[in-house]
Formats: sequence, structure tokens, C-alpha cells
Amino acid sequence: MAHQLELLQEWENKKAMAMKNWSKQIEENTQNFVDTFGGLSMEQLNWKPNANTWSIAQNIEHLIVINKTYFPIIESIRNGKYKKPFIAKFGFIVAFFGKTILQAVQPDRKKKMKTFSIWEPSKSAIPEGILDRFKAHQSELQQIIEYSRDLIEKGTIISSPANKNLVYKLETAFDIIVTHEQRHFQQSKETYQLMIKESIS
Repeated sequence: MAHQLELLQEWENKKAMAMKNWSKQIEENTQNFVDTFGGLSMEQLNWKPNANTWSIAQNIEHLIVINKTYFPIIESIRNGKYKKPFIAKFGFIVAFFGKTILQAVQPDRKKKMKTFSIWEPSKSAIPEGILDRFKAHQSELQQIIEYSRDLIEKGTIISSPANKNLVYKLETAFDIIVTHEQRHFQQSKETYQLMIKESIS
């Protein structure tokens, strides 16, 4: 019995640490975007080297768009209306998809990714205030994660908002979200460096 209580306490501590790490990473991601791009004009934020590369503003909008698609899922779980696909019953599949997607969004940028159409940013110029909207969104994201503490403790499984058959744990979804933000910060920095290079040459 004592051993079981120790294991339970260890598991609870691990989850609590994960919650703190997500919050910390979100704050760091937000600060990175603000510190690096906060002094740019909207013209600079919307600059892109070619038609196939997103601007800094499009990268930021993309993060807001993709993160928000998870919010209705969490709400529908709360309301008891969420239906998982049959495939979610298989733990090895859940673990496989979670691990695969998390690896795919790592910030090293060695592998190019094509986003699902529902997560594409606006093709026109992004309006003023994108960084303020991002900061507000990040605060909301932190609240959503805190709000989901009990769902994480239950090992809740969800589908990707873009594909019902891509299933993974909710805690993995939050890992994916914060890591994906880091990836797009790196992508934005690359665009920024190209912009500086072009302005000098």
C-alpha cells in the first residue's frame, strides 16, 4: 500500500511539473517573439522573400489559428459531447502518433512541413496588432492548460483538430503546441535575417 502511495505521489509530481513547464515555455515563446520582432513595423512583419515563404506576421497568426482549434475539443470533452474514434482504443497507436507528430514539429527545421489547410494563415497582409493578439492568445492558452489539469490526470485522448484519425494524449497535444511555437519562432527568425540581408545588399 505504501509503495502504491509513493508511485501515486510520484505521478502527481510529474504532472505538476509538466504543467509548470508548459506555462514557462509559453511565457518564453511569447517573450521571444515580442523581444525579437516587437520593434518592427507592420510592413516589416508582413515582408516575405517569396510567395512560398510565410512572413513573420503569418507565422504568428498561424500559431494563434492552430492553437485555437484545440479549445473547442477541450470544451466538448467538458460537456460530455466529445466522441473519440475507435482507433483511440489502441494505446500503441496513440503513443505512435503522439511521438511522430511531436518529432515532426521540433524546432531544428531540417524537415519541411506542409500545414493542413484549416491552419493556413491569411494570404493577404496581416492587420496591425498581431503581436498584441498573440500575447493575449498566449495568456488564454495558459489558462486553458491549467483548466485541463484534471483531464491530463485522467490520461484523456483526443484527435488532431485537422484529422480525426490522428490520436494522441491531451498532454502530448500541449507538448506539440509549445514545441511547434518554438519551430515557428525559428522560421520567423530566418525570414527576419533574410529581410536584414536584403536591406543591406
